[in-house]
Amino acid sequence: MDITINGTLYNAPADKTLLRYLRDDLRLTSVKDGCSSGACGTCTVLINGKATKACARKIEKFEGAVVLTVEGLSAHEKDVYVQSFGQAGAVQCGFCIPGMVLAAKALLDVNPRPTRAEVKKAINNNLCRCTGYQKIEDAILLAAAYLLDDKPLPVPAVTSGIGCDTIRSDVAEKVLGTGVFGDDIYLDDMIYAKCLRAPTPRALIKGIDTSKAEQHPDCVRVLTAADVPHNKIGHVVQDWDVMIAIGHETRYIGDAIALVGSIRPESLDEILALIEVDFEELEPVTSPVQALAEGAPLIHSSGNIMSQEHLHRGDPDAAIAKAAHVVTRHYSTPHNDHAFMEPEVAVAVPVGTDELHLYTGGQSVYDDRRETANMLAIPFEKVHVTTNLVGGGFGGKEDMSVQQHAALMAWHTKRPTKVKFSRQESIDYHVKRHAMEMDFTTACDAHGILTAMKAVLIADTGAYASLGGPVLQRACTHAAGPYNYQNIDIIGKAVYTNNVVSGAYRGFGVTQSCFAMENNLNLLAELVGISPWEIRYRNAIRPGDVLPNGQIADPNTALVETLEAVREAFESNKYAGIACGLKNSGKGIGLIDTSRCLLSIEEGKVHIRTSAACMGQGIAAMCLQMLCEATGLDPAQVVFERADTVRTPDAGTSTASRQTVLTGEATRRAATQLALELQAGNNLADLEGREFYGEFSPPTDAMGSPKPNPVSHVSYSYATQVVILDDEGGLEKVVAAYDVGAPVNPISCAGQIEGGIVMGLGFALTEDFPVEGGYPQVKFGTLGLPRAKQVPPIEVIFTKIADERLLEYAYGAKGVGELCLIPTSPAVAHAYYRFDGIARQSLPLKGTYYKK
Repeated sequence: MDITINGTLYNAPADKTLLRYLRDDLRLTSVKDGCSSGACGTCTVLINGKATKACARKIEKFEGAVVLTVEGLSAHEKDVYVQSFGQAGAVQCGFCIPGMVLAAKALLDVNPRPTRAEVKKAINNNLCRCTGYQKIEDAILLAAAYLLDDKPLPVPAVTSGIGCDTIRSDVAEKVLGTGVFGDDIYLDDMIYAKCLRAPTPRALIKGIDTSKAEQHPDCVRVLTAADVPHNKIGHVVQDWDVMIAIGHETRYIGDAIALVGSIRPESLDEILALIEVDFEELEPVTSPVQALAEGAPLIHSSGNIMSQEHLHRGDPDAAIAKAAHVVTRHYSTPHNDHAFMEPEVAVAVPVGTDELHLYTGGQSVYDDRRETANMLAIPFEKVHVTTNLVGGGFGGKEDMSVQQHAALMAWHTKRPTKVKFSRQESIDYHVKRHAMEMDFTTACDAHGILTAMKAVLIADTGAYASLGGPVLQRACTHAAGPYNYQNIDIIGKAVYTNNVVSGAYRGFGVTQSCFAMENNLNLLAELVGISPWEIRYRNAIRPGDVLPNGQIADPNTALVETLEAVREAFESNKYAGIACGLKNSGKGIGLIDTSRCLLSIEEGKVHIRTSAACMGQGIAAMCLQMLCEATGLDPAQVVFERADTVRTPDAGTSTASRQTVLTGEATRRAATQLALELQAGNNLADLEGREFYGEFSPPTDAMGSPKPNPVSHVSYSYATQVVILDDEGGLEKVVAAYDVGAPVNPISCAGQIEGGIVMGLGFALTEDFPVEGGYPQVKFGTLGLPRAKQVPPIEVIFTKIADERLLEYAYGAKGVGELCLIPTSPAVAHAYYRFDGIARQSLPLKGTYYKK
């Protein structure tokens, strides 16, 4: 079958999809496999000049066609798109970007000066989970100007300190598709592995017969639980079976029963179908109510309550009894899929007879090393982990998903092994946001001053612990909101069920409890007779005030300023909803939480070496700016190394909005030492071979500390969002003000916020993850992910803080990765309450413009 690709004529196999031919045969890996179902657009190419998804049809449909991938763009076009997407801050994880570039080219080739609405239409078939689309639209409009007007491209900046709009160092490789994600790795003699999963959510496995599978000509090896040296893994609690052994019960549909290795990925399902499993189906436990009932089957021998918390301060019962106004409501929030653009993939390579090199896309190479080594019962130093580019995470790549199985097969076969989730496997098997049922009581005096709150939160943590304990803690510790009152009683339980596992997800439990608290606050304002803005302003935490958890708000606290920044937007729009939120930086609560950075001078350049995982948030640019602020060095003199357990020191997991504060401060400390050497008259050549080490571990107090004012976290960020509806109930605009201290890279920070807000709009209005009987009832195309045409303009405002009020750490920067979406869903709910008078207490909101 003749087809022209990037100017070269090929005779291609008719029965292969175009995507697989481009990637597997021609190694044109800019064309990404995000779903293989035509839903995401990461595989977009141009066919005869038209943007087309390469995954959906076989090559026989394209006989004689002319195909263009990003690799085939002209040198000038490549330069323009790299500059435009970098300058606009449009690149985060980068997995969707080559497809976006080709969608842009298809538009600009026929419409060289498009409107924003036309750009939205052109990219509407391409999903992005990181940016919220606005920065991508900016980039395409900028590219149009460069191309049409033949504008010269800017000269790279020679300074890049705190507060500079800095182009990320990974922009080019992500725009042009030359950067390596896990699925872009192709090795000689590599095999492919896949698991046979549980026959039902809860079943007793009586026997596993692999003999027929082993006879398949492509089969390399079949492994079961008997082949696992240590069969338990887990990010926090070691309760997750690598594979379910004979005589044991499955706990959810994602449990692995057997692992097969094949010389061809195409034959994996054939081999799996030959494995015979004798099992007894058991009645699954599919809700926390069932799991907590007397006599309920135990998901784990320790009991069905995975974790519980009780926070109590003051005398809430007495305060509620004396209150002028009290509101009690029940709230429900659903499971939610991260829907990162890159499905999970790992490649494991045996080294000698007793070592492994694991290429992964997780949120910590050291976590992956620890769990892999523990599973194989070998010393940590026998496992070398290197990160690839990570195509989005949002918490969903903290747990092991494919790494353990790639490592296990490579260990036994001594052959490089790739394990990759299909999009449906990712949806069915990887962790989700916790579904929560919440009862909130909130009280105030006659003037609207909050006096007390009580809450009970029940979280469905699914089959395994994952991050359920810490998520429950954050949901509870933030449940009272960013307000100045101290009478609280909060009870939380995370409950095991036979549903899909729940774990870390952007917002980390606070998204759920904020939805409840902020809705109650609106109802109190109504009872008092003041505006929703006013009740927040009267109660907003201010420097020196005491948060409900007892921590004294530091001088860097600027919630009031965020409220003032959005006041006009709220008060001048009839159908505007408002909500506030706060989020911690760092693990806190007395846990040891250390980040590290090593600067080494090699061949006249400074190498920044830290294992802080970047899933798109811009770790490299943040560290670069910390370094340049301290030293004044030209960014061209700096090299940022990706996380690697041999080269980069352990900076902890990319979680809890911690990397900007903790790794930023560790980098600043190392850079300050380097700056002293430079100030002494040395240049980089003089310092060749020298190393400068920085470490930061902020002291915090444990939950339940007897101190009158414990320090739960090193810092908090604050935000207020206003969501505005039009006269038909559609989204018109979002105005969001953020206290993130000193924004390190403002355009990047704004992009993080815009992307988080769009994720929050989806959580509020369109996204759902129904589960029936333990089985997810959703496909990628039905998740309800927002697309470009649905997203309204988003205005991001950074509050201004006087220098003397800045924190001493990381030049005053605070985290934003999770806070960005926390206030969104209650702000949307409030907007609809003002629109039609209906109080909606569950998500996604029903009876709206988006979900009838």
